[in-house]
Amino acid sequence: MMGVTDGLLHDAEWIRVEATLGLSADTQASRGQYFTPERAASLIASMPVVPDADPIRILDPGAGSGILTAAVVERLVNEVPGRRIEITAIDIDPALIPTLQRTADLCCQWAQALGTEVSIRVIQGNVISLATGLDSQLNPEFDIVIMNPPYMKLGAFSQSRRALSSLGWDAPNLYCAFLAIGVEALKPGGQLVAITPRSFANGPYFAPFRKTLLREVAINRLHTFESRSSVFSDTGVLQENVVFSATKHGKRDTVLITASHDHTDKVVERLITYDNLVSPSDPGQFIRITTDAADDDAVRMMAGLPSSLSDLGLAVSTGRVVDFRARSNLVDQPTPHSVPLVYPGNLHDGQIRWPYSMGKPQGFVTHCDKDCKSLMPPGCYVLVKRFSAKEERRRIVAALWTPEANVDQPVAFENHLNVFHVGGEGVDPDLGWGLCLWLNSTVVDRYFRTFSGHTQVNATDLRSLRYPDVDMLCHLARMTDVLPDQDELDSLVDQIIGERVTV
Repeated sequence: MMGVTDGLLHDAEWIRVEATLGLSADTQASRGQYFTPERAASLIASMPVVPDADPIRILDPGAGSGILTAAVVERLVNEVPGRRIEITAIDIDPALIPTLQRTADLCCQWAQALGTEVSIRVIQGNVISLATGLDSQLNPEFDIVIMNPPYMKLGAFSQSRRALSSLGWDAPNLYCAFLAIGVEALKPGGQLVAITPRSFANGPYFAPFRKTLLREVAINRLHTFESRSSVFSDTGVLQENVVFSATKHGKRDTVLITASHDHTDKVVERLITYDNLVSPSDPGQFIRITTDAADDDAVRMMAGLPSSLSDLGLAVSTGRVVDFRARSNLVDQPTPHSVPLVYPGNLHDGQIRWPYSMGKPQGFVTHCDKDCKSLMPPGCYVLVKRFSAKEERRRIVAALWTPEANVDQPVAFENHLNVFHVGGEGVDPDLGWGLCLWLNSTVVDRYFRTFSGHTQVNATDLRSLRYPDVDMLCHLARMTDVLPDQDELDSLVDQIIGERVTV
């Protein structure tokens, strides 16, 4: 922004930096709150459509140093000068209230000098209590709710989670609780704008929250960052974040998807239909973020595949060995009395290197019948790493365990692996190898990235995928007995599977 608005957000940024320097990392972590940098605040404040209301009523819960309040004031005074603005800014930390009040006073004085009336009510308190208590101070009267909510897990029986449940929300994380409160505080047609972790977009953990959110609001715009580390670079946060705007009871027609490397560089834009963001036929209501045409192609190909996992006669579950709970069963090297123990580090180029020197136990010893339940019988198993970051070359990394290449005996798989099996037993070798090749393809990787916003590859995510049929996978398996380089593998997949998919 240029001209008369140059000073406000810049001054608010200095206040934010001073406030951040005055807080210990432990204090921030205990509250799950990280202040919004200037450029990110400007991006967030640019998201909502300016309402016709006069006054424009805005809620900034978890306001911190007040930089989001400053960013939205700067924008509105610049775009609709003279329009009255009323803001409620809340923070739980009494030590931050003087800082928040300082920013609020700065905003009001700055706007008044330019002929716009801005009033800001600063409240010290617990947003959840203020929203759910008998004397609620957050009635549904706001035109805009703008937030950078705190991030912290909420226990199933925590007071905050129970309080949100009374409003019809299941909020497993504090940021979800803030989003729920923001939706409840909006007028019909009001807009919610937030920067949050992307983790709510998929998976069973957030499913009840996600379904309620998508029922109450329509997402209008969603911005994603290619870098996980740079948005909150001065706070040490390593979290994949998105910024989104949504309208309470809004129309579900199109969504503007924007992307940038971080919060400082050029933004790439594309418009998609709402059904491409959230498929009406998806029971999990995953939010899928397609940032380019290649993502679209991956989604179309996946939608045209003929089989579910159950159609293939397969199941997937996590490895049964939780190593820190089974220390007495672990041995560094195989012995005549142990069975193989496989970790993610054993996976290499589509195969399993076992035993393998990597600082992890390679053998599992059973002492009683209970220990035997940690084993799977001899056979072929497709393994997928459960943890990967978006910066890695592939999010889904698969390999095949076979008795022929390893040992023909029961095997233990560590809990950081997903295991494809048939009723707890091995899979057909051709089907298993074809599945392994398919899972390592770029189309699967791209599709997975459209909806996964965290570091886990959950068994539920793998169950949600569509798959080629048995004939396609077995045909793919017969084309190569090693994992080819990525281009060659993708060419085989396109040749054998892509041409046979009905889109």
